[in-house]
Amino acid sequence: MSAPSAAPTAAQATDTGAGTTPATATAATSAATGTATPAHSAPPSRRMVAIIVLIPIIAALALWAFAWPNARTAPRDLPLGVAGPATATAQVEQQLQQHEGAFEIHRYADEAAARDAIEARTVYGAVVVTQAGPKLLTASAASPMVAQLLQQAVTQQAAAEGVQVETTDVVAAPANDPRGSAFGSSVLPLALAGTVSGAAVTLFGLRRGRAAGALVGAAVLVGIVATTIADSWLGVLGGNWWAEAGVLSLATLAVGATVAGCAALLGRAGIGLGGLLVVFLGNPFAGAATAPQMLPEPVGTLGQLLPPGAGASLLRSVSFFDGAAALAPTLVLTAWATFGLAAVLLGHLLKRHPKPTERATTEPAPDPAPAH
Repeated sequence: MSAPSAAPTAAQATDTGAGTTPATATAATSAATGTATPAHSAPPSRRMVAIIVLIPIIAALALWAFAWPNARTAPRDLPLGVAGPATATAQVEQQLQQHEGAFEIHRYADEAAARDAIEARTVYGAVVVTQAGPKLLTASAASPMVAQLLQQAVTQQAAAEGVQVETTDVVAAPANDPRGSAFGSSVLPLALAGTVSGAAVTLFGLRRGRAAGALVGAAVLVGIVATTIADSWLGVLGGNWWAEAGVLSLATLAVGATVAGCAALLGRAGIGLGGLLVVFLGNPFAGAATAPQMLPEPVGTLGQLLPPGAGASLLRSVSFFDGAAALAPTLVLTAWATFGLAAVLLGHLLKRHPKPTERATTEPAPDPAPAH
């Protein structure tokens, strides 16, 4: 008796479908099935314009980040020692201060104290005043560019006065990398390796413990492989092998955990944010091929607070200076790694979960019971 009224007739269904647009029908189907249909918020023409405008902006930012620091390379408060009696060093200090803002003068009693300061990475070099004439102490392992700059600045001034300057390289760069080009080139590959590991963890859908385990395991292997190449094969590092591997692993973990942590908190957009911090800012601001004090401010300081710059400084300390001045970069890398791993492990707790009432309103209504 009630069966004919339980379902619409074919004519009614036809009339209803005729008055329904495809978009409305699709939305109705999605609502009935509880699935979302993929859609773009902007028409294709606007997306095309967005790409045309966005790519040049990205290129301009990349050129600014990579080319601008190199185009403005110059000493800025570069730590430099002056050793000898105060009366004898007064003239040297006055000559160095003529380079306004270039050097930060540190005074030492004698050559031994100046050497200790160089080996402790307190200064990049020192001018020692002796009875035989001025003597220049450098450390090309700290920065070949800075060592060359100091030699030019000191010897040219002395040559104008007809004085010969003896130069001694207290901590020399490796014979296989006298210009530091291989050392400086190591920053970008490690930054890319860390970025890829963080992105892969996110895109492969790893969560919490598995994600953290993948990040740590990949970082350890990257450190071992990188040390094998840079130390054992190329010979551009000269410190304890396992200490160098630990530094490279920590630097890679800091980058990978940062990228994965940003993605855990912000979704896939976090991958872009992490890549921006590490590749677009951290790498060119690291100062690995020159020195942080050779970059324009605040780039030099900012670079040491990001994983690539801190990693390069820590690797230099461990490889050439027996771990001197290693505390600050170690803390920076540890902080980034801790932040990233904590976000990966606990980030899901910060995400908003729908309340029971919200879930009830979003769930599709059950199908009506068939009439008898």
